[in-house]
Amino acid sequence: MRLYPRFRNEIVLIADLFLITVAGIGSFVLRTDLGPLFLYYLPQAIWLIAISLVVKPIVFALFGLYRRLWVYASIKELKLIIVAITTSSVIVSLVIVLLRVLQILPYFPRSTLPIDWLLTLVLIGGFRFSLRILAENRSPSEEPARGLRRVLVIGAGDAGALVVREMQKNTQLRLKPVGFLDDDPAKLKQQIHGIPVVGTLSDLARTLTLRRIHEVIIAIPSASGQVIRNVTEVCRSRGIQFRTMPGIYELLGGKVNVSRLRDVEITDLLRREPTRMDSEMVGSSLGGRRILVTGAGGSIGRELCRQIARWMPEALILLGHGENSIFETLLELGENFPSLPVHPVIADVRDIDRLNTVFENHRPQVVFHTAAHKHVPMMEVNIEEAITNNVLGTRNIVEASLNFTSERMVMISTDKAIRPVSVYGATKRLAEMLVLDASGRTDLPFSVVRFGNVLGSRGSVVPIFKRQILQGGPLTITHPDMKRYFMTIPEAVHLVLQASAMGLGGEVFVLNMGEQVRILDLAEDLIRLSGLEPGKDIQIVFTGIRPGEKLSEELWDQWVTYKPTAHPDIVLLEDEDLLSGPVLMRTVDELIHLSREGDPAAIVRILDDCIPGAAVRSAPPPDLTALI
Repeated sequence: MRLYPRFRNEIVLIADLFLITVAGIGSFVLRTDLGPLFLYYLPQAIWLIAISLVVKPIVFALFGLYRRLWVYASIKELKLIIVAITTSSVIVSLVIVLLRVLQILPYFPRSTLPIDWLLTLVLIGGFRFSLRILAENRSPSEEPARGLRRVLVIGAGDAGALVVREMQKNTQLRLKPVGFLDDDPAKLKQQIHGIPVVGTLSDLARTLTLRRIHEVIIAIPSASGQVIRNVTEVCRSRGIQFRTMPGIYELLGGKVNVSRLRDVEITDLLRREPTRMDSEMVGSSLGGRRILVTGAGGSIGRELCRQIARWMPEALILLGHGENSIFETLLELGENFPSLPVHPVIADVRDIDRLNTVFENHRPQVVFHTAAHKHVPMMEVNIEEAITNNVLGTRNIVEASLNFTSERMVMISTDKAIRPVSVYGATKRLAEMLVLDASGRTDLPFSVVRFGNVLGSRGSVVPIFKRQILQGGPLTITHPDMKRYFMTIPEAVHLVLQASAMGLGGEVFVLNMGEQVRILDLAEDLIRLSGLEPGKDIQIVFTGIRPGEKLSEELWDQWVTYKPTAHPDIVLLEDEDLLSGPVLMRTVDELIHLSREGDPAAIVRILDDCIPGAAVRSAPPPDLTALI
């Protein structure tokens, strides 16, 4: 099926030649009123037409007017038409002036030149935009209205307008927009692309019935999780399909269109109001820099690469141990940022010689260290591996950054590093100490960014819950009051970049994770988003809290003070009780020695002794399939 008529640019050129001739004749007709004076000036009119037929098509071609699909013409194309026609008219005028100076053209009515410019603008511009009008008028008639799904769009902003425009132009989508809902009173009873704003979000239930809606599209990338939750609950109760645009952080660097629509996910229900990024500060710390990301194939590392690429660094080095995940990151960046120099590096952070070679070859100015073993139960039975990867690996990255004069380093840490009851949390706390100690010794802007659980990352609770739902349940949770901090990956990385730009050296930045979320509520939301009912279609089983396990988590020690930063969602910790200097180095050396000797009991003992509030020894044997 042909959606839009195609107009070959050869036809457009022929039309331009005709219209340029009409404009030339018209300028003299308007000047002389088609009387004897017109015949007197006819030779000059022929000169004007001849010069215009040579100059104007060449200028139009140089400005790209013959390389565009005019059925998609917009304000941008209108500006281009004005500039191209004005430029060509100026050149024509200069040629005529030159001919007069050379006495080739003894006299010429100068007033015809602005008239010719105006007529050319009206005729050339009008012709091109008539192609778009013709295409839009023909498209609906080519497709019968039967079987179209009636769509209600939530949000009458730019995203909503673009989504509606695409539905109107692309009839293959089989979607018919019938109305907007928006809480802005200035938009009520107005129309966007011919579609009325019929009410506010509080009118959703009534509108679904009155307008016989088949589908609801949430087109507010900045919408909070509560707004999305309210919409989905109303739609689900009435059996109405609902989809959403991705959140604002997911859309960074991307386009808003119907192809980006997807089903509402659990991450959408936990969205928060987006906060403003200090673009100038972040841009100055990333733009034009050589940036290295460790763990670039992981969920956090890959999202870091996506968002860093927007700032057009001089080069982006993807360092990781898994060749497949690094390759996938490389492909994605190549598709979205084809002009960005990206260098994939397969390396193990535990291999200092390999890291020194990588740093010497690429000389990164900014280093983001995300590589770590993070699966909590697995690290309880692989203690030696946790030490060598999370502690030794971090020390190696720090040393390589110092050896090759990196300007800035940022380590990604976790709330589990506070009063840790797990080997994973304890190793991340030691890794923090190594970064902060290096900053203290060198006064370089090496800093730590600490946050809680991120939804959708590898090993997180959501994929496991989804798998249990697909298997028919039950969902297993240790305790009904178990709570955790959660944040979406794009949100977390957005704040990491902001915090990294603030770092002057030795800081521990903590992201505002909002309120802790009950795991039970998270599980019930996932079941409902799957079209099922908790307790009826899918059961939830409580397995019992384990000795030493926390019902909730903390982002800093109780005795530590903090102060706000320039960003409302980032705070700075003060006066953390940390190991440093020779004591820290001896402790790390001993832990690495014990890991190579295979003495996990001694490792755990040292972790408890050197980390404030640690209680790793009191933790029970791990349940490797535990979710929380």
